[in-house]
Amino acid sequence: MIVATWNWLWEKHNQAKEMLRFFVQPNSSEMGSESTNPNTLSGSHNNGNGEGNRSFKPAQIIGLVLGPVLFILTILFFHPQGLPDAGNAVLACTLWIAVWWITEAVPIPVTSLLPIILFPLTGGLDVDTTTSSYGDDTIFLFMGGFMIALAMEKWNLHKRMALSIISVIGTNAERIVLGFMVATGFLSMWISNTATAMMMVPIGLAIIYQVSDQLKHEDSIDTSKENFGFGKALMLGIAYSASVGGIATLIGTPPNTALAGAISNMYGIELSFAEWMLFGVPIAWLFIFIIWFYLVKVSYPLKIKQLPGGRQVIQDEKKKLGSASFEEKWVLVVFVLAALSWISRSFVLTEINENINDAIIAMTAAVILFIIPSKNQKGDHLLDWDTAVKLPWGILLLFGGGLAIASGFSGSGLSEWIGNQLSVLEGVNIFIILLAVTAMVIFLTEVTSNTATANMMYPIMASLAVALGIHPYAVMVAAGVAASSAFMLPVATPPNAVVFGSGYLRIPDMAKAGVGLNIIGIVIVSLAIYYWLPVAWGIDLSEIPQIMQHN
Repeated sequence: MIVATWNWLWEKHNQAKEMLRFFVQPNSSEMGSESTNPNTLSGSHNNGNGEGNRSFKPAQIIGLVLGPVLFILTILFFHPQGLPDAGNAVLACTLWIAVWWITEAVPIPVTSLLPIILFPLTGGLDVDTTTSSYGDDTIFLFMGGFMIALAMEKWNLHKRMALSIISVIGTNAERIVLGFMVATGFLSMWISNTATAMMMVPIGLAIIYQVSDQLKHEDSIDTSKENFGFGKALMLGIAYSASVGGIATLIGTPPNTALAGAISNMYGIELSFAEWMLFGVPIAWLFIFIIWFYLVKVSYPLKIKQLPGGRQVIQDEKKKLGSASFEEKWVLVVFVLAALSWISRSFVLTEINENINDAIIAMTAAVILFIIPSKNQKGDHLLDWDTAVKLPWGILLLFGGGLAIASGFSGSGLSEWIGNQLSVLEGVNIFIILLAVTAMVIFLTEVTSNTATANMMYPIMASLAVALGIHPYAVMVAAGVAASSAFMLPVATPPNAVVFGSGYLRIPDMAKAGVGLNIIGIVIVSLAIYYWLPVAWGIDLSEIPQIMQHN
């Protein structure tokens, strides 16, 4: 029974990693039906005997021991002047949690439950405050968004939307890459970046195979997987636009939702869906077009202009879907109504009822999907529980753990103490700070979970802002957006890992494009926050609002 329970926990871990980061097997050269299996993609801990037994890797063993050791040492010996006992306890607990998150010593969702145990027992934070973080309304916003996405996937609405966008943009070589990136970016605004990449990669591979077959007698173009520039550009375009597209909305990528939760927890301020879109949409789409230009003009200039057979592949895929079903149409209606409600809530819906928030809209849409019956499948509905239960529950626990840490930082006095220690940086130019924070998070995210990294950074960034006398949004938003802007390695983001499994990319290929894009990302994110964030949100980056002075 113990073994079965342990294996079940690792299954939840793999599901969480599907949304966060995972390793793919280097020798997987084709995207078959098994390629969407999280265990295959995530470098499962299976020992290969088929029984699902799990064994610890060296890094996990080190993390398993190092976390508790740092916790004990901090509790016993780290008592600097000005740090309350509760703050010391939260710091010790956070070190333990951070080590286990980074090394994945135990499943990520399990580590995310540690605050419930450690905070109350050490006196860092009471159990009621700690556990309330796991029921924060931002978690239900993300849950509702996931349910809408699952309904879209159930009836193939997302695939129809993607193919329609691609066919409209055109089918010459550069425009087909752009079409895939636009379709992927748009879908990633609303459904998980991992699911988006998994859906787009097989379509992209079908086009690559068709083009390769048509060009196999062209001596001037090498269509082998190792050297086919079009294949590399298309796969990287899908990966990068899936990651960056999520920046546009609060539910597009986990770090965004975690940021909204952290702001709510620390300051009692609600970051609305529309408010985030006002900032995020222009940045995401500017980024997507810059990435497209960089891929097809700089990293992998395309030698072919027109794609032989490319348009036919898209048309064939659309024919396979047939005409839009009753279910697709109604899922689309619910999705559009939810999106419009999120966008207009702050200036329309709250005039009707001031208690309406984004989480209520998300859950209302999800419940409606459960209610509307299917016309073509008797006894079924637009969304059923067998489909909804596939939610990445581990991600929701990770959110809860991150919000609990944020509450611990603010409620124990730890944030104030860290802020005092960072006061030596006072006077440093805000833009330099933004560049440093963005660079640190981007390169850290290359090798760690982006959501876990963001969760750890938000409380620290809030303290840094107070120490520097700048608006906390400046560095907190920088950390959140940067967490979705890592391009160099397969393990940096889930979409990177998905396309790496296509066989058209090696690590040097991804690094070749990724190094330049990381640098571009550092500049774009910093400029966006320095110039656009104050305009979009009506804030002054050089001032701390009264409500944020003591977090």
